[in-house]
Amino acid sequence: MESKHIILSSLLLVTVHFVIVAHCNNKVPAVIVFGDSTVDSGNNNRIATVLKSNFRPYGRDFQGGRPTGRFCNGRMPSDFISEAFGIKPYVPAYLDPSYSIKDFATGVCFASAGTGYDNATSDVLNVIPLWKELEYYKEYQAKLRDYLGVEKANKVISEALYLMSLGTNDFLENYFLLPTRRLQFSVPQYQDFLVDIAHDFITRLYHLGARKLSLTGLVPIGCLPLERTVNILGNHECDHKYNDVALEFNKKLDSMLTRLSKELPLLKAVSANAYDFVNDIITKPSSYGFEVVEKACCSTGTVEISYLCSDKNPLTCKDADKYVFWDAFHPTEKTNSIVSHLLIPKLLAAFHS
Repeated sequence: MESKHIILSSLLLVTVHFVIVAHCNNKVPAVIVFGDSTVDSGNNNRIATVLKSNFRPYGRDFQGGRPTGRFCNGRMPSDFISEAFGIKPYVPAYLDPSYSIKDFATGVCFASAGTGYDNATSDVLNVIPLWKELEYYKEYQAKLRDYLGVEKANKVISEALYLMSLGTNDFLENYFLLPTRRLQFSVPQYQDFLVDIAHDFITRLYHLGARKLSLTGLVPIGCLPLERTVNILGNHECDHKYNDVALEFNKKLDSMLTRLSKELPLLKAVSANAYDFVNDIITKPSSYGFEVVEKACCSTGTVEISYLCSDKNPLTCKDADKYVFWDAFHPTEKTNSIVSHLLIPKLLAAFHS
């Protein structure tokens, strides 16, 4: 118990220090987010898909206890990062009609739960493909220039921090679940295919004015409660085959970023690799104050996600802070907070220097 308090206290002290620095020397005027359900703050609410989370118990620990469309009981990594940069405590969804360009000028989210690098991944549950996220971003740029004027808007565009977090669905929702891509690609070939898409996307962002980028790879995807549930032959332990795929994919993403930094001289790109942090929480949960890691808080904690998570289910946990995972696929707010605050010093050091 003592080690848990030391870890959490140290995290808090480091975060407070960097937040003070950020407020005094804020070189990042906005946080702009692309990706999947790890960072979607409500865009899926506005599209025709079954993959939604705009109902309780989702959001029960968010400000006001309201479900926003975040696949979590509370805030997500992008929200914590925005707050740490002294901007605002949450990043609104671009398609949410309750926000306007005034709100989006300091941060906006284009992410869509269920999407991936691969267009075929977004087709599975009819969500927003990555190329469409970029189209929304172009539309946002035009609105921003109308609102701020060209010069001020261009300054926001070039000094904003761009967060990218996706890839899990490409493997777990597409490649390993459906036959099409497996017939076309071996695992290494599919990894290379996705990395090439990431390379192209970042290059397009760069030519649209982006200069500061944080790219998040995969966490131990074989340890998600859903993957443990279906790993019957492995006695419901983590599926290490999937974890190995994640590790190799992260290495390829890192190599791609190194290559890009030479191709795009004004780009400052940081690998926000959270694999080791999440793995440490999963393997030593009690050190971080967690009691349950194998199952999620929602319902039985084994397979439930989206509409299968019911506020009426008597099995849904009372205290999500005891759980590493909120639903069978997504972390709790507490896990998001811990991982984010482990990454934030690296981001602030890179983009406040």
